Amino acid sequence: MSWTDERVEMLKKLWAEGLSASQIAAKLGDVTRNAVIGKVHRLGLSGRMKTVRTSQPRPRRQRQPSPPRRPTVIGNTALKAHVDAVAEPVIRPRPAVVQELVIPPSERLSILQLSEYTCKWPIGDPSAEDFHFCGRKSQTTGPYCEHHASVAYQPASDRRRKKSSDAG
Repeated sequence: MSWTDERVEMLKKLWAEGLSASQIAAKLGDVTRNAVIGKVHRLGLSGRMKTVRTSQPRPRRQRQPSPPRRPTVIGNTALKAHVDAVAEPVIRPRPAVVQELVIPPSERLSILQLSEYTCKWPIGDPSAEDFHFCGRKSQTTGPYCEHHASVAYQPASDRRRKKSSDAG
């Protein structure tokens, strides 16, 4: 596309009429909005006609009253306290302490001794000397022995039942 004298005159006329660069590009055809803007600047056609405004201000929209605001909670909203109703403190029973298996030293395994058939439940502090893995025979369905699988996995129905009793 080249800027012929006729196209430049048409550009000046359309620019003076107040058309946007996109509208001018569409009328001229085979030219982009950016090409029109570049040519306008090169020609020095910066003066635009002012748009005609009425002397009356536009009517403002009436805002709907906003609902009452709840207290702002910063952080994790899943753990926020519900302040809708003043409730008595809920006393929840402590979870049952799971007895840890006592693994005889002869059955304790290091990470290098684990296989796909041994329980991979870590016992102790990894930075301590006596850290080890359970090492008992694991179930075919997972990485843990029967005892540690019962600790690690909760049936879905128990979780749902516990969640619904906590909500009430």
